Amino acid sequence: MKTRIACSITVLVLVSAPLQAQWTKVPAAKIPRTPDGNPDLSAAPPRLTNGQPDLSGIWRPDNTYDGQPANFAANLKVDNIPYQLWGKALFEERTTGVHASEDPSARCLPQGVPRVDAAPGQWKLIQKPEFIVILYEAFSILWRQIFLDGRELATDAPPTWLGYSTGRWDGDTLVVDTKGFNGKFWLDQQGKPTTEALHVIERFRRKDFGHMDVEITIDDTNAYTRPWTFAEHVRLLTDTELMEAICNENNRDLEHLPGGNLR
Repeated sequence: MKTRIACSITVLVLVSAPLQAQWTKVPAAKIPRTPDGNPDLSAAPPRLTNGQPDLSGIWRPDNTYDGQPANFAANLKVDNIPYQLWGKALFEERTTGVHASEDPSARCLPQGVPRVDAAPGQWKLIQKPEFIVILYEAFSILWRQIFLDGRELATDAPPTWLGYSTGRWDGDTLVVDTKGFNGKFWLDQQGKPTTEALHVIERFRRKDFGHMDVEITIDDTNAYTRPWTFAEHVRLLTDTELMEAICNENNRDLEHLPGGNLR
């Protein structure tokens, strides 16, 4: 039986355990099948009774399959990311590794949005007409609510790690706006900075039954001179469920990072 190894951000590897290893008497899922009985991940995406795409399911970011950490826009040269001068200097300092232990996620603090979307591990999207909930297996099951009922963020909302998310449909694409961040987290493992001015726009589009594209725009006027966009890709898992993953239970990384003995 495959198991999952709980450890901290630099070496965190979560391997999907078969659903049968966790539960018995599991009802058959409504999954399209190929003639040989395997899940047909290229089948048409499911839809709700109102015609909207159904994004529900357990999704895993592609970057975890190729062993790449959550370094957003890693294929872009630094000069192509529109840093403010202070932001570029801080980013370059962080890439030296000297401040690795200052990454909040190395201390099992939340990774923030959108970094948590690309974290090792999987996340479960639950879709209702009025809201969407995303449960992230990494970091002790973090959760987000995306409200689809037209509400707006209050001007005095307390800043948070994952922000406040509202969504709307643009054709078959779910557009999510998230604001109200605390500016304490790194945008990715490389150390791209964030501030409380961060505004994240995610565009979720389910291409077929087993694949979804997520286009992400970073708009943080205090850290970058203009908004910038990159893409993520996630794939559906059909034979697993989320498992408990307590970061603090086996955080072996911090003691090996520069400054890791700091408290």
